[in-house]
Amino acid sequence: MSFRRGVVRQSKFRHVFAQAWKAEHCLDDVRVSRVTWDGPLCAANPKLIAVVIEAGGGGAFLVLPLAKSGRVDQNTPTVCGHAAPVLDVQWCPHDDNVIASASEDCTVKIWQIPDEGLTSPMSEAVVTLEGHSKRVGILAWHPSALNILLTAGCDNVLCVWDVGTGELVYQLSDAHPDLIYSVSWNREGNVLCTTCKDKALRVIDPRRGTVLKVREKAHEGTRPMRAVFLADGKILTTGFSRMSERQLALWDTRDLSEPMVTQEIDTSNGVLLPFYDPDTNMVYLCGKGDCTIRYFEVTDESPYVHFLSLYSSKEPQRGAGFLSKRGVDVNKCEIARFYKLHERKVEPISMTVPRKSDLFQGDLYPDTAGLEPALLAEDWISGQDAPPILVSLSGGYTAPPSKCGTLRGRPKLLSQTNTSPTSTTVPANPMAVEMESEGLGHGQGRRDVDGGTERVKKEVNDKFRHILYKNSIARYKLAVLRKKN
Repeated sequence: MSFRRGVVRQSKFRHVFAQAWKAEHCLDDVRVSRVTWDGPLCAANPKLIAVVIEAGGGGAFLVLPLAKSGRVDQNTPTVCGHAAPVLDVQWCPHDDNVIASASEDCTVKIWQIPDEGLTSPMSEAVVTLEGHSKRVGILAWHPSALNILLTAGCDNVLCVWDVGTGELVYQLSDAHPDLIYSVSWNREGNVLCTTCKDKALRVIDPRRGTVLKVREKAHEGTRPMRAVFLADGKILTTGFSRMSERQLALWDTRDLSEPMVTQEIDTSNGVLLPFYDPDTNMVYLCGKGDCTIRYFEVTDESPYVHFLSLYSSKEPQRGAGFLSKRGVDVNKCEIARFYKLHERKVEPISMTVPRKSDLFQGDLYPDTAGLEPALLAEDWISGQDAPPILVSLSGGYTAPPSKCGTLRGRPKLLSQTNTSPTSTTVPANPMAVEMESEGLGHGQGRRDVDGGTERVKKEVNDKFRHILYKNSIARYKLAVLRKKN
């Protein structure tokens, strides 16, 4: 007698389970924005969490320490510098205190948040980027180059900014004939993929301003699509079929003629937002208005995208924030964390791999992208590419204090400053060098961009100038100590 056994796919993530935190660890009385925009409306890093909220007479978002829990007082200070509702917020991957916000007022603003959070309402941005003629709803920081930010608006235009100087360095106005739904950089940051209302999936080189690949009708349905670049160069998209069934598809960028796999999910009408973890190669699908979060593992074996499980609750979500991998609790084998937005509550949800050992599980936590940028903005603009610099999570990650000079400065990378300690040069006047590199004291300027005139605001208040001064003195002292040693 012979017994046939089903073949079970081997994976350490097969038993990942999701668990919502207890009520006392949630944020209550948060008036989550009701804006009709299919975005996450939330962003989190190891220090701080930002949530777009309802605000009268303009746009605002709340910034709180990540450890904050319980009721949020209605008088809690907010970031309230926009003249219209905020549509998207994104933390800088190279400075946990810098956040970008996009709004219906056609501007993008860059903010510097203190480590302890806000003590008073913040209405003056460090940098204001004005280049879109309609509302701006998409933000995407470059994964490895410092201060490079991509924005997309309802004017069908892609803009690439150097937020350190406020310059519009690239503008793609002819690549999309209709509304842009999503934008995603690849891991090296040399190309990006976009989805558009014309149902096309595009692969674009922003520095050359050319569309490298186009796939017409990536999904047949008329509802919005989303796309995200995977670590190995493939692209995962979510969309709708002709019968309005929600789908996901995996594409090989070398040949977009046919998807590697297409899976039907369900018949709900909410847009599926994909959140990708390059360390575990897992994709989490979270739909606005859904009560579930589905998660999949992407492998090189057919059918390539493997359904793992889903988290289900009674309350629908208005959005969700995906915590940076540096912020997860490695002692509890937590591999991902979401911040689910309810009508008046923010609820953390942990994704955990069950393990019996209390030791650090190195197979669950490969080195992940750290704060140090691999390139400066001018390096990337000149044509250089590099993957993110990785850090180990062994023993847990401790977020460093705020880097005061990230936005306006041209700091040397650690890899450059540590190569030759004996060759360190001490500037005769560090403040003068700092002021020259920052470009301060020029007030406002006008720059010609693609035949048009772009007004660039460079308003620096006395407090920020004082911070830069202290930062330059600290660098000077450090250089003197290195020379003595």
